[in-house]
Amino acid sequence: MEIAIEKTTTPKQKPGASELGFGKVFTDHMFIWDYSIENGWHNPRIVPYSPLELDPACTVFHYGQAVFEGMKAYRGPGGEVLLFRPEMNIARLNRSNERMSIPQIDEKLALEAIKELVALERDWIPSTPGTALYIRPFVIATDTHLGVHPSATYKFIVILSPVGSYYKEGLNPVSIYVEPHYVRAVRGGTGFAKAAGNYAGSLLAQSKAQSKGHDQVLWLDGVERKYVEEVGTMNVFFNIGGRLITPELNGSILPGVTRDSILQLLRSWQVPAEERRLSIDEVFQAHDEGKLIEAFGCGTAAVVTPIGRLEYEGQVIEIGGGKPGELTQKLYDTLTGIQTGKLPDPFGWVVKV
Repeated sequence: MEIAIEKTTTPKQKPGASELGFGKVFTDHMFIWDYSIENGWHNPRIVPYSPLELDPACTVFHYGQAVFEGMKAYRGPGGEVLLFRPEMNIARLNRSNERMSIPQIDEKLALEAIKELVALERDWIPSTPGTALYIRPFVIATDTHLGVHPSATYKFIVILSPVGSYYKEGLNPVSIYVEPHYVRAVRGGTGFAKAAGNYAGSLLAQSKAQSKGHDQVLWLDGVERKYVEEVGTMNVFFNIGGRLITPELNGSILPGVTRDSILQLLRSWQVPAEERRLSIDEVFQAHDEGKLIEAFGCGTAAVVTPIGRLEYEGQVIEIGGGKPGELTQKLYDTLTGIQTGKLPDPFGWVVKV
């Protein structure tokens, strides 16, 4: 299926590196792919970036049938454009599609479209250390009919945004509030999918955490309210006695690309790593026994975020003495080095555009 390309006649002024935030500025073009029951996925095209015209009765507004992904394109040492494990993101998008009753996309064509769009916008990719071009693929339901049922039409869209360094002041540990009341997801729900509604449901707890002076929320499981699941929108790891522990993928946790990459790196370094249930009580007990060495969240946006403080039901513990742990720093340096082509890629993760 050929991808049509319509180039803009009014290119935007590109921001300087100091002006880059996260997801505030968008490039000149976007990709759109339509779906209907009669034609399947059809009319793939790259067009000038512009607002979408949608009917007020559009299904996505009323029933939240929408999924998305997050990826990055990096500028390599020689100016080459690099993607990091993009096939995993597209495969996960299809798993999210399945859970939300959205038709499967052709993963090969989707990757081709992303490559073409990124290649067209390669001048938008910043080169300052820590910066990248953020890639946001998403699917929305577009039927103009009120009624709770899967839509018959959809749009798959990809937009791009140059983003600045996530850590403007260095890799500093964050403070986390362990949420005892609200939950993010339960097994059998949509927690393993990147469904838009998952994130809307997290905002109240996030605001609560910030009002208490914390940066993020640590979610507990939705049944027993005792087992660690995710931190904010990231997977989470705890180094207890030299063994890295991350919650197992049980259907309520997002299978992160960065999470998977970290597990592979740890095993290649022969660092013990476990995927299992981990209670918040075990974390606090490990701290009391002097065994909690470090903790961090991980995801596409920040790569690795060290955790320096946890509050749970009035009890506060400090982790790592206000500095990133040794493994936390090594993982961040290694992952970003591979992503940007500055370190060898023994796993074949990097894809050149």
